[in-house]
Amino acid sequence: MDIRVTLGGRVVEATLNDSPAARDLATLLPLTLDLEDFHGTERIGYPPRKLTTDGAPAPVAARAGEIAYYAPWGNLALFHQDGPSASRDLLILGHIDVDTDQLARVEQITIEPAS
Repeated sequence: MDIRVTLGGRVVEATLNDSPAARDLATLLPLTLDLEDFHGTERIGYPPRKLTTDGAPAPVAARAGEIAYYAPWGNLALFHQDGPSASRDLLILGHIDVDTDQLARVEQITIEPAS
């Protein structure tokens, strides 16, 4: 699913995969989240409710540019560096096509359905 993502006033291309959690995120759109740094690897923000984890795919380590969901905390994570080892608690939802340096500094994200 193509989505429209605005990072710091700049629109960038992004896609969500077809996982149940990504489809659940899509039901919350449009969505604006304030972001904060987490361990110098990702920017995190909290949607208004937790997403489903039903039918979660096999765990994989997050890569730079990926949108993920960390189930225990209920936060979205935008990775600007490759993440640590795979975790069954981290669900990859999609990918943002943006320079990772820009992603590392962004303080707010708006996610909308693509027009």
